[in-house]
Amino acid sequence: MGILANTVSLCQFRVVGEKPSGDLFDWAGERLAANRFQSIDRGSEELSVGWVQLDDPQQAGFERPNSYRRDHWLCFSLRRDQRKVPARLLKEHYERAEAEFLQNNPGLKRVPKQKKEELREAVKASLLARTLPTPAVYDAVWDTESGLVSFTSLGSKQIELFCDLFKQTFEGLRLVAFHPYARAGAVIPDQLRPALETANRAETDTVSDLMEKNAWLGEDFLLWLLDQTLHASGEFAVSRPGPAVEGEGFVAYLNDRLVISGASESGVQKLVLSGPQDRFSEACTALLAGKTLQEAVIYLEKGEDVWKLSLKAPAFHFAGLRAPGVQLEKDDLTDPDLEREALFFERMHLLQSGLQLFDSLLAHFLEQRLAPEWPESQKAIMQRLQQANEPASRQPH
Repeated sequence: MGILANTVSLCQFRVVGEKPSGDLFDWAGERLAANRFQSIDRGSEELSVGWVQLDDPQQAGFERPNSYRRDHWLCFSLRRDQRKVPARLLKEHYERAEAEFLQNNPGLKRVPKQKKEELREAVKASLLARTLPTPAVYDAVWDTESGLVSFTSLGSKQIELFCDLFKQTFEGLRLVAFHPYARAGAVIPDQLRPALETANRAETDTVSDLMEKNAWLGEDFLLWLLDQTLHASGEFAVSRPGPAVEGEGFVAYLNDRLVISGASESGVQKLVLSGPQDRFSEACTALLAGKTLQEAVIYLEKGEDVWKLSLKAPAFHFAGLRAPGVQLEKDDLTDPDLEREALFFERMHLLQSGLQLFDSLLAHFLEQRLAPEWPESQKAIMQRLQQANEPASRQPH
């Protein structure tokens, strides 16, 4: 689903590198136009990748600033069209071509190697020309004030393709994943920064090392939130900048789906718990056995507004982020361009609000996780999980 849909999956990146000395938006428009999507509908090309307008994936023109600019946001979409010929169909047509070649050349018992390659390419080209390309579109929004880019796919191939094309398009700039350790560094106050650096288990500054060695960030965060869900009010206060007012209250809790994993004799074992959770008994049993939370559905409620997302702990990817619905008043006289802009701004307001609540929740967790008393706090959490896991008849009244 695209960025304008009520439910979307998001991963985020920081833009690093040297920006142009002139106007960033004019430069970006020129670069997007130079790397625009080229249609292959009427040809036989196998693949085409490029940028299209976020509002309309059929349009790849970036001459007008309002086709890619919304206030301080740069907006564009990655479009990838590909023709695919089923392997079985390709094999059948190739075997038929080989048979026809041998029939026309009775002096040969087998097709020469070079001819085989020619036949294979000819058959593939013929089938591709008769096959319509399948389009795939992924939205991107670049917040030029925060330096964050949000991308609407969590697939590793799509992310790699997006990062490569971004680097090719915007020369001198590249994207770095906004991974858990980076996000933690962005939400904590300055006085906690030494504690975060001490807790850093990575030996290098590479993204892979920072993510792999600091897996404890996502795992401990979900463990802490599970404890908050079971044994606390779940009430927090907004502490990060954004649309919501600082100090405004909100509620956060886990429910619906948990993914727990851990090592076993047969390898890594994954446990998926789906449906509304009551006492999280199965989850408590698995966590007490040494397994870790890898993914969970988080609810964030502020007033009548509700955000729901599935947090993938290793990378802090947001799967199925559902924000409150966008409601716009319109009539027959509404200008379509103004309507699209209004939809975008309202949608971004709601998405930013949800991410602001998440970052405030993360900051609250880090205040406890980076405190010297954390070992005692973690021990107390495990004791409460043990109590929650005991049969009701054995629990104290």
